[in-house]
Amino acid sequence: MKVIRTNSPQFKSQLNKIVERGRLSDETIWTTVKDIIDRVASNGDKALFEYTEKFDGYELSTASVMLSEEEIQKAASQTAEKDTDALKLAAGRIERFHEKQTIESWSFSDESGIQLGQRVLPLERVGIYAPGGTAAYPSTVLMAAIPAKIAGVRDVILATPTRGGTIHPLMATAVTICGIQSVYRIGGAQAIAALAYGTESVPRVDKIVGPGNAYVTTAKKMVYGQTAIDMIAGPSEVIIISDGKTDPAFVAADMLAQAEHDALASAILLTPDESFAIKAAGEIDRRLEVLLRKAIAGKALHDFGAIVVTKDLTEAVEIADQLAPEHLELMVENPQSILDRIKNAGAVLLGYHTPAVLGDYLAGPNHILPTGGSARFSSPLGVYDFVKRTSVISFSRDALDKYSAPTVRLAELEGLGGHGESVTARVSRK
Repeated sequence: MKVIRTNSPQFKSQLNKIVERGRLSDETIWTTVKDIIDRVASNGDKALFEYTEKFDGYELSTASVMLSEEEIQKAASQTAEKDTDALKLAAGRIERFHEKQTIESWSFSDESGIQLGQRVLPLERVGIYAPGGTAAYPSTVLMAAIPAKIAGVRDVILATPTRGGTIHPLMATAVTICGIQSVYRIGGAQAIAALAYGTESVPRVDKIVGPGNAYVTTAKKMVYGQTAIDMIAGPSEVIIISDGKTDPAFVAADMLAQAEHDALASAILLTPDESFAIKAAGEIDRRLEVLLRKAIAGKALHDFGAIVVTKDLTEAVEIADQLAPEHLELMVENPQSILDRIKNAGAVLLGYHTPAVLGDYLAGPNHILPTGGSARFSSPLGVYDFVKRTSVISFSRDALDKYSAPTVRLAELEGLGGHGESVTARVSRK
């Protein structure tokens, strides 16, 4: 790991490389995904099953695309009791946090007796996408399904690629804990297309949530409008602001934990303490040598990692807020004082003993977070993502009379005479 200063000529170019890494600009991916979506939208199950065989290596049929309850229970029974307990603990904490996010309907009457309000209603059907295949991400199932259930979504379904058509035991356990009753063994862009447009076997959903690779992310972007999506999530990222008063091993471990996600992941340390920066760099190099996912983490840190010596903590905060990271760790003595100055971050983790990994699994807040600087304008997944709001308006005859003239005038100002007539037609009838 190289250590650079903010006044170094290399600083801006390295920072720009990190910022640009998640852009969906690969034309080959766009072309491939568009073809997949068009074919699934037009040919339904036939295209879906062909792509599943091509990309995932197993055959599906109308009868087998959805896992049976027996298959799910059989797989879940293979999970060790301690692992089931850990998932249940995480689920309980996630549920407790998200219960605080519920939104209620409301109404009021103004001085003219006009009744106004807002109805908050759950979405009817939501599709969760969870990566699968050779790896298992049960935490993603918990993070997506639990807030959906709290919101009152009637039908929560899961799409996840499987190993040879068999669901991973940990995924099956998460499904059981969340009470998901419909699980489809499909993945990739073809799964997103099936959820967005519906096929003979897969129902069309109102919203698709959950992370995936570049093909899945591109597919979500393409089907937006046909269905809702949670966000355009890019590669994982963490920024650590440190005052240099903690063990450099903590910083090194947290940066490596982020870097091992994939080769596009980013991990950045911002500190005004150059001596600490050098120690952290050495600690990262040492720990990387024994990391199981050394090749992935090493490439991520080489391409998109950085240890930056800032003028002071104020400059570190300014850089972090500009980058609007997915995870922001404040490893300083008084993190609360810095928190008040942070405007842009998916999740902020305070102090020396709160690694981002806790947020990934069981702290309680959602780990499906905005990435690539989108924390400037978007938020973590939550209960509010699974509801819609409807305005309610009721005028009495007296209220209509009172507001008819200005309403008609506003319509005239916009050149919409028919709008005005819809009011005057009522006022003229006694």
